[in-house]
Amino acid sequence: SLNRPDKANALNEKLWQEIPDFFKWADQEASIRVVVLKGEGKHFCAGIDLSVLAGLSQNLPQEIGRRSEALEKKILEFQDSFNAIEKCHKPVIAQIHGACLGGGLDLVAACDLRFASQEAEFAIKEIDMGMVADVGTLQRLPKLMNLAWLSELAYTGRTLKAPEAKEVGLLNECFASLEALEQKVEEVANQMAKKSPLALRHTKAMLLYARDHSVEENLKYIARLNSSLLLSEDVKKSVMAFLEKKTADYED
Repeated sequence: SLNRPDKANALNEKLWQEIPDFFKWADQEASIRVVVLKGEGKHFCAGIDLSVLAGLSQNLPQEIGRRSEALEKKILEFQDSFNAIEKCHKPVIAQIHGACLGGGLDLVAACDLRFASQEAEFAIKEIDMGMVADVGTLQRLPKLMNLAWLSELAYTGRTLKAPEAKEVGLLNECFASLEALEQKVEEVANQMAKKSPLALRHTKAMLLYARDHSVEENLKYIARLNSSLLLSEDVKKSVMAFLEKKTADYED
C-alpha cells in the first residue's frame, strides 16, 4: 500500500525510493507469487509531491551544462522507480480508487492488471504544470489504449472517469463499490497465486517482450523460455493434476 493518506499518497522522495526497494524485495522473496498495489485513504495517488519538484531546482548545480546533466540523471532515477514494477518477475495488480493523477497514472501503467472502483479518476496532469509526462505514461499507455484517446488526455489534462477508462482499454474492469473492487482483486490474485510460479514469471516476461518486439523475435524468445520451463517439475505436476482432476501444489 501507498501509505500517505493525509497527502493523498502523493509521491515524496521517500516513497519514490521505497517503491523500487519493495519490488526488488518482492521479486526475490520466493513465497510471494502475486503483488497487489493499492493506496490507503480516499485516493490511490495524487501524483508527485510538489515538494519534490521544488527540491529539484534547489539541489541542482548552477552551471547550466552540469545542471541539465544532473536533472536528466534524476529523471532517470524516477523512471527506474516504476521500471522496478516491470522488472519484478511477479505479476502486479493495481487496485485503484479515488484519484490516480500524474505520477499515479505512470505508476499503474507499469502494472500488469488494473482494476478500479467506478468513482476513480485518471488524468495526465503534467500538461497543466507546463511539463511532459516523463515516467512512463506516454511510453506505456500507447501499448494499452487508442493513441487518439491518449493524445486528447495528454494535450488537455482532462479527467478520465473509471467507466470510460475501461472502455478505452486502460482498465480491466471497474466496480460499483470499493468493497466489490477489493473482492474482485482478491479473487483474481488468488487465482493467479494457485498457478505455477515458474509459468507466471515466464508468462510476464513473454508478454512484456511481446509488447516491444516482432512476431519472429517473440517466437524465438518463447522457444528459449520454454526450453527450460517444459523440463520443470511444475509441468509434470500440472499434467498429473489435470489427469487426476485435482489442483496442483507448486513449490515457491
